[in-house]
Amino acid sequence: MTPEEIYAGLNPEQADAASTIEGPVLVLAGAGTGKTRVITFRIAGMLARGIPAENILGLTFTNKAAREMRERLAQLVDPEQAKAVTLGTFHSFCVRLLRREAGLLGYLPGFTIADDSDQQGLVKQAGASLGLLPGTFSVPETIAMISGWKNQLLTPRQARNRAATDHEVIIGSIYEEYQKLLEMQNMIDFDDMLMLVWRLFTEFPEALKKCQERYRYLLVDEYQDTSAAQFEVVRLLAGEAHNLCAVGDDDQSIYSWRGADIGNILAFPEQFPGAKVIKLEQNYRSTSRILSAANAVLAGNTRRHTKKLWSDLGEGDLLDIVTTPSAEEEARFVANCILQMRNEDMTRNFSDFAILYRSNHLSREFEMQLRGAGIPYRLVGGQEFYKRKEIKDAIAYLKLLINPRDDQSLLRILACPPRGLADKAVNLLKKGSIAHHTPMVHQLGSEEFQRALGGKGAVQAAALAEIFTRYRALFKEPGSLAVRVESFLRETGYLDGLQRMYKDIKDATKRRENVDEFITAVAQFEQRSAEPALLEDYLESFALLEETDRTEEETGDAVTLSTVHASKGLEYPVVFVVGMEHGLFPHERSVEEGSEDEEVRLFYVAITRARKKLVLSRAKTRMTRGVTHMPRGSEFLELLPEELAERHTPETLLKAPDPGQMKQVFADIFRMLDEED
Repeated sequence: MTPEEIYAGLNPEQADAASTIEGPVLVLAGAGTGKTRVITFRIAGMLARGIPAENILGLTFTNKAAREMRERLAQLVDPEQAKAVTLGTFHSFCVRLLRREAGLLGYLPGFTIADDSDQQGLVKQAGASLGLLPGTFSVPETIAMISGWKNQLLTPRQARNRAATDHEVIIGSIYEEYQKLLEMQNMIDFDDMLMLVWRLFTEFPEALKKCQERYRYLLVDEYQDTSAAQFEVVRLLAGEAHNLCAVGDDDQSIYSWRGADIGNILAFPEQFPGAKVIKLEQNYRSTSRILSAANAVLAGNTRRHTKKLWSDLGEGDLLDIVTTPSAEEEARFVANCILQMRNEDMTRNFSDFAILYRSNHLSREFEMQLRGAGIPYRLVGGQEFYKRKEIKDAIAYLKLLINPRDDQSLLRILACPPRGLADKAVNLLKKGSIAHHTPMVHQLGSEEFQRALGGKGAVQAAALAEIFTRYRALFKEPGSLAVRVESFLRETGYLDGLQRMYKDIKDATKRRENVDEFITAVAQFEQRSAEPALLEDYLESFALLEETDRTEEETGDAVTLSTVHASKGLEYPVVFVVGMEHGLFPHERSVEEGSEDEEVRLFYVAITRARKKLVLSRAKTRMTRGVTHMPRGSEFLELLPEELAERHTPETLLKAPDPGQMKQVFADIFRMLDEED
């Protein structure tokens, strides 16, 4: 196809955004305006113009978005061309670049990525090395502060110099020790991926030039979510040519708590002089009344690019605002309302409904009521497969094969299963590692360590060290990855040791099934890989998984329960936004922290998840920590124009069941049962 034929399927504003190739372009894509479509058609048009696929780099914030773009692109151009375009998350791009250039920064290419538990262990170890007693500092707060500093590209010394309090000075010292421990173990954390690439580009101009020559055209999705570190990486990559297309919506900037800086999208025209700004305002998702409500909510926010969403999908239903006597009644109302809507329209599935809330703790009451009503549901943000203990243990075994310096993983698996390597072994390993300046896993196989340990533990240590040495060499050779993973986990005693670790037979069996599923995931990864799969490739793939990359929660016909944050990018025919009370939504912290504008944007995101029907509910009484209180309604409800919403009690929305209709429902059920028999 020619570029003109490709752009023919777009509206005028979308076509303008897709066809403006040279120079800086800011595409302000309102909710539901076809953002992904514009990006994929833009790349297809570039390929049709003869721009080599290797020169195009698209950066996203989720693996799901990258997959969707590549799948759509493959429908527009030759699949091989689509495959040659670099599309991925910031972190996946950075980690692959670091694999090639790690040596320049003092790392080995086989570095591993620290997960949550690794970080917690390293922070505790850093605090102990400074003589800080457990409990004198908060590990989660310390990790969050270190992450914030890294997002601002601050080194430990710079962080300490900027410290405003003695407490911040202490956390800065922990940061320094934490970073030393990471480097000693050839590990990086998520924030290092960006910070190290920034260092690579600023300290080694030839590495930057090589990237600029390859990636001549940049596209950044969800630009409103970029941090200071991400902005700097993009700015350096864009170089003097500034062939940068940034796509985003400042009205959906809701992640400042994890480093996102709305200033990046607001100041884009100043940061990239001569930038063309294109607004996408036609919404293809929601009815006009829902969009009018969303526009009204944002009217008071001043720090934004002005946009006004519109739709030709019809006026649609009024919004419903429902007040219930209690939180329990609120949840019961929502469950009954879902059943009623399905009875009124049997074409509706349970997956057409979503229940959104500001904070995770609100899900409990709704889960209880949905279960009681026999309504299937999926909980977004529940325990993810790869965060289960037995899976993290299996992963720790494999990480040690790739990165022998990973002491955190060794300490995790030494007594998993129990093998006579307890506190004495750990203390000897730590002392030996310090004395000989070698990783703990090397100490494990040393005669000196084994003599000092003695007894059964020495025999177990020697056997474990031999298994690691043998399989480390074996995994470097081509062959079935999944078969070797299973064999390795069996030889180490991990697979058969699960029964000893978990005495309850049902619990042990379930955990073993989860590990078997993990091995299946390795096999599936092999099948998807175009080239022979390596263990480090698989470990990297799951280390870069996000909350949206689920294995078990996305299938089946079920109501979605989700925080508003986790619902961004999704849409549903019917949406219930619950807990619309002061202190819940907006959250009480937003007033304390001065982030009211972001909280308004979060409400805007909640509204624009709905396609046809939006119900907002609140309770007159709610119990918190055993105390019943009477919260006032959310001030956000007052932002909604009266002509767009109706106020109700549950009784005015829920209809009493019609006896004749119920008789017919039961008759249909009995008929279906007879047919099955």
